[in-house]
Amino acid sequence: MNNASQPVEGMEQTLQASHAAKGKDPINPYVLLFGMLVVATLATWLVPAGEFSRTVSNGVSLVVPNSLKAVPQHGVMPGEMFVALAKGLVDSAAIIFLILFTGGALAVLEATGAVRNALGMVARGDGARAHITVIVICVVFSLLGTLGVVTNSVVAFVPLGLLLAESMGLSKEMGAGLIYLGTYAGFNTGILNPVTTGLTQRLAGLPMFSGMGFRVCIYIAFLIVTIVFFIIRVRAYQSQSRGAAQSMAGVQPSPMQQGARLDVRQGVVVGIVVVCLAVFVYGSSTLHWAEKEMVAMFLIMAIAAGAVSGIRPGRIADTFLQGCSGLVKGALVVGLARAISIVLSHGKILDTIVNMLAGLLAPLDSTLAAIAMFLSAALMHVGISSGSGESAVLIPIFAPLGDTLHLTRQVTVQAVLLGEGFMNCFNPTSGVLMAVLATSGIPYLKWVRFVAPLLAAWFVICIVAIAAGVAMHLGPF
Repeated sequence: MNNASQPVEGMEQTLQASHAAKGKDPINPYVLLFGMLVVATLATWLVPAGEFSRTVSNGVSLVVPNSLKAVPQHGVMPGEMFVALAKGLVDSAAIIFLILFTGGALAVLEATGAVRNALGMVARGDGARAHITVIVICVVFSLLGTLGVVTNSVVAFVPLGLLLAESMGLSKEMGAGLIYLGTYAGFNTGILNPVTTGLTQRLAGLPMFSGMGFRVCIYIAFLIVTIVFFIIRVRAYQSQSRGAAQSMAGVQPSPMQQGARLDVRQGVVVGIVVVCLAVFVYGSSTLHWAEKEMVAMFLIMAIAAGAVSGIRPGRIADTFLQGCSGLVKGALVVGLARAISIVLSHGKILDTIVNMLAGLLAPLDSTLAAIAMFLSAALMHVGISSGSGESAVLIPIFAPLGDTLHLTRQVTVQAVLLGEGFMNCFNPTSGVLMAVLATSGIPYLKWVRFVAPLLAAWFVICIVAIAAGVAMHLGPF
């Protein structure tokens, strides 16, 4: 452990000791999600079961509006709840293995010293250099997010953010946030995301990617406030670090920050990492690559980096497996989050909840109805963590409802997309978010406190954007 991280680590240990002394241990993500799973199971006995009629169009199951019919209660038994846990793990296998292999590849890269030294060179210095680093990361990952290139696979990049934050003397929240929040600052708008924007517009009968100029304006607003949020945080940490350095005699700066250098082999390793990630970005954007291809890419990256660095094959394998074991906690939480959606679906209460929300929207005027659609989409995202799955449920109901309330289809689509995107950054049933937090060792409530100011700014942007879309009759229709 380098000396520069000791003040931060000591502060965290002091806080943890203080919490323990007061009986306020951080909420374990497994305990939080299991509690929500139990609540969801109880709800299947209390909320009336119902189902919409559905049709299939272009391979997508669509809800028929005003077709909800009562069905026999499908209360989930305790044994079935635990079966849902197992099914959630199986259904989430691709993401789980992506997380595990991320840990394995990063462990091998750590053994070479290449990534750590490279990040130390990037993060060396403070002031303008740190601000430029923040801006570059936010811009790059927001673009990857808004194009749909990086979504679930954002988990794979978070360890790099943690290493970068460590080299800059920042907290784990900053490291995970730079990658995750940077990505979702772009994902929230989905300028050219075929999985979210493209599908949702198609379900609403709109031309694919229409209204792009409006979404670009929203994207720029999201990106600016996100960059400002992180720059303010960086300045605060730098002020604290200077104060801590003045009060701690004999503590030397981190070697990474003093003068990190790459030898020839480490330079080749960095090149391998850059090429592998670039190939994945290309494959995602043109060949529809996803988690399985990312898993393969991490295997290639680890083997190639270890071989170039002269690490014995046996040690590469041992280091890789050790890295995988370190992320088991973060990987398995994905299955638990998925189990909640499985229980709600099996209990046949999701359609009932959607129908109740639609009934509440009917009496509202246009602007309030659009804002209520945004809030409803955010709420439903707790039960349906898949953006495309939620759109397939909500849009067939909200689109005709919006027509009766004199809302354009484009506004309805935008409200649903913003609701889904906004919720992603603090949704406790999001397998990706909970995996990021578990992998990073960040308690959920601590994360919520960290992102609260940014979420407040994002919320204002969403409300203003929706109101503006209603006022200008955002089209084409």
